[in-house]
Amino acid sequence: MFAESLIGGMGNRWLHTTGVAERAAGLAGPLGVDGDLLTAAAWLHDIGYAEATIGTGFHPLDGADHLTRNGWPVRVAGLVAYHSGARFIAAARGLSELLAAYPDERTVLADALTYADQTVGPDGARVDPAGRYAEMLLRHGPCSWNARVDADRGPYLRGIAHRIEYLLSFAA
Repeated sequence: MFAESLIGGMGNRWLHTTGVAERAAGLAGPLGVDGDLLTAAAWLHDIGYAEATIGTGFHPLDGADHLTRNGWPVRVAGLVAYHSGARFIAAARGLSELLAAYPDERTVLADALTYADQTVGPDGARVDPAGRYAEMLLRHGPCSWNARVDADRGPYLRGIAHRIEYLLSFAA
């Protein structure tokens, strides 16, 4: 598997990725989105952490660039590029122009990818979105890019969680 060849040996990163892919696969049916596309993007969402992919040091962009270089569809690369509010961090880091090379589709499927990422902790276990976000801020620290964009990214991620949970309430 492509993702495993890049991040399979990265401990918790691989556990998280496996959990996100499992979560995404379970969301696709109830949300009525393309399960193959969502699950593929989930498996690939963190490949930008792999040493072989690093270009900018910003994992969503590095992952999308690596996918593009390896012939993956631009839609998959776009989902990876913009997952979990990456646009906010890209803007703060001066990378928005590079990120704009990819489509930012802002669909239920894209929201489902972010929701899957935000409901799986570093060890692959399911967590609630608020707990995951708090853990991430603590892990990255108060001076991190994540903390710097919290005023914009936090509400954005909470909005996605509310939208997905609302849609899931009709599927139950």
